[in-house]
Amino acid sequence: MKEFNQKGGMSSEMGSEEAVGSSRVIKSVFFALLLDLLGFTLILPLLPSILDHYGQTEDSVYQSLQSIVDWFREAVGVPMETKYNSVLFGGLIGSLFSLLQFVSSPLTGAASDHYGRKPLLILTTLGLMSSYAVWAVSRSFSMFLLSRVIGGICKGNVSLCTAMIADLPCPKARNKGMMMVGIAFSLGFTVGPLMGAYFAINSRKEEVFYHGPAVLALVFSAADLLFIIVMLPETLPKQNKVSSVTSGIQESGDLLNPVALFHFSALTRTEDPPSKEKMQNLKVLGLVYFTYLFLFSGLEFTLSFLTHQRFQFTSMQQGKMFFFMGITMALIQGGYARRIKPGHHIRTVRLAILLLIPAFALIGLAWNLKMVYIGLILYSFAAAIVVPCLTTLVSDHGSANQKGTVMGILRSLGALARALGPIVASSVYWIAGAETCFIISSTSFIIPLVLLRRLGGLKQE
Repeated sequence: MKEFNQKGGMSSEMGSEEAVGSSRVIKSVFFALLLDLLGFTLILPLLPSILDHYGQTEDSVYQSLQSIVDWFREAVGVPMETKYNSVLFGGLIGSLFSLLQFVSSPLTGAASDHYGRKPLLILTTLGLMSSYAVWAVSRSFSMFLLSRVIGGICKGNVSLCTAMIADLPCPKARNKGMMMVGIAFSLGFTVGPLMGAYFAINSRKEEVFYHGPAVLALVFSAADLLFIIVMLPETLPKQNKVSSVTSGIQESGDLLNPVALFHFSALTRTEDPPSKEKMQNLKVLGLVYFTYLFLFSGLEFTLSFLTHQRFQFTSMQQGKMFFFMGITMALIQGGYARRIKPGHHIRTVRLAILLLIPAFALIGLAWNLKMVYIGLILYSFAAAIVVPCLTTLVSDHGSANQKGTVMGILRSLGALARALGPIVASSVYWIAGAETCFIISSTSFIIPLVLLRRLGGLKQE
């Protein structure tokens, strides 16, 4: 009996230490991700104004793109609507950024499985700092594009942070961690755009209006780098690291092949791959994740252009809109999402996606701001729920040394969706107008709802 008590006490003590360690990791990842997202979101309310700026200054690269668009418009017989050209350019930039993430994320994930999460986070943050520095000194459209290219290549912080949460040994801690990642997104998208708009409006007359937000993004990134170096612990134990980064990089070819990506092929080639049931579950979840983000990212990206053109939103009004969305998301995540019980994630995802159908229909047809903000409330509920819940479900698959691969695949699926979504949605917007774009896309959310039915006979948790 005494021996039993000693073992029980030892087990309890180990569990307590594990809980304290997980709590520290979650708090550190939350703060590091928040700093990263604050810098990243500063540009969101400014993008329509930045593109208008280059159009008015007769930038040579911008004018060349304008000529190509005009030629294509005449070739396909699209009516002349120059105000929609900035939407198309914005979609191209957004898709380029995510396409570069799609290419770089597998390499980052594979390298982190060998070298650890922290060294790769330091490297990607240094890259982001350089992209913000280029943006701060840019005075031409080509330099602005260069800053977005560098940022797209180096934007691996989110996938690395989610991999760190996936490294946690306890499912309950992983669930809490993924919810905290969602809260970091909410806060970042609440405060960041508003700060970006504020610094743009209050820039000095001799400076271009986006100089202040660019410098602030650089400051946030530098603070993030310092925090990662000093405070962030390594979550991947030495015994769980893959033996060679070369093998990981070879496997990353599967992450660049869309067919292999949807089949989670990189995971099937690892030692002790998940069971057939879990692999089928992963494939369905991956397809739902991709379809949802493809539709969502396209409408999310064109939203600021719709309000800019239909309601003449300034950068500050755009910032206030993002602030409203972020606050709503934070309230939902803090009051509802973190209380979602195990086994209820898929049911909650269904509800959230269903609400997006009326949400985007209201926004697309809105003739007043009341309709827009009712739609944004429904939109914010889905934005707060879907990705954290799906990420939690996916993170339960794979062994400890497979987490980087699993989360890398999920991140690549998301990057591919975000690479295709903005350009497809902005093209429909450019050809057929905002109403048609939003109505077609909103009804298309039936597709992920149908896909979720394929999980009916599978174990969800």
